[in-house]
Amino acid sequence: MRVIEKISDLKAIIRSQKSSGKTIGFVPTMGYLHQGHMSLVKASKDENDFTIMSIFVNPTQFGPNEDFDKYPRDMARDTKMAEAAGVDVIFAPLKDEMYPARYKTYVDVEDITNVLCGKSRPSHFKGVTTVVTKLFNIVEPDKAYFGQKDAQQVIVLKKMVRDLNMNLEIVTCPIVRESDGLAMSSRNTYLTPEQRIGALVLSKSLFEAEQLIKDGERDAAKLIGHISERISEVSFAEIDYIEITDIINLEKVDTINGKVLIALAVRFGKTRLIDNVIVEV
Repeated sequence: MRVIEKISDLKAIIRSQKSSGKTIGFVPTMGYLHQGHMSLVKASKDENDFTIMSIFVNPTQFGPNEDFDKYPRDMARDTKMAEAAGVDVIFAPLKDEMYPARYKTYVDVEDITNVLCGKSRPSHFKGVTTVVTKLFNIVEPDKAYFGQKDAQQVIVLKKMVRDLNMNLEIVTCPIVRESDGLAMSSRNTYLTPEQRIGALVLSKSLFEAEQLIKDGERDAAKLIGHISERISEVSFAEIDYIEITDIINLEKVDTINGKVLIALAVRFGKTRLIDNVIVEV
């Protein structure tokens, strides 16, 4: 496995692989890897000849009061995990390589970035779509792999790929959870022991809502009320949002019908966690 920092060096490797007729799978990450990331690598290796992982903590998707400087980083650990999982190349550019001086170009997907996480993080998705577009242009993958935990991100990126006629497929992989149900996230490391226990209410409340739907409940407001009530039992949990939407345009639904996204974001102290389930009736 090679670790590459320069775009020009990575492009030379990609040209060589493509000239040999090999397909390229791509796993974009911000590092501090966990088994959720490894599940994306496995999917890429199962479906492609050559797998590239990027590790880049993207500054443009962090707001002014967010955790860019404190975001967990451990390149030595990440390298060992990626190599053991069978990654062929890690692309780990420095900030100036991705955003040189006087950088002025951004990609912005409208409307669906203004809801859910976009309400409280207004510049977040503009940073995501910009850096992912750049990475797609650099890596030229046949398939790129993302986790369902960031459901809105996946929906936004799929919209971007369709609208801009990008020549790749985005593959969504299931959420990987800890044994007690907590969705794996690099930010879980921020939680105190008490917060870690309290955070279990996220998956529990979502699974309960899913069961209520299976039992016949169709009123979105009642389901949201149930989730809110359960989360409020944790005194230090601060709800950012709980919403039920369609999975294409992220528009709120009143009645559960077809396939819907139940998504939430909750703060535990300074740590903001997201989780979701997709339910089909």
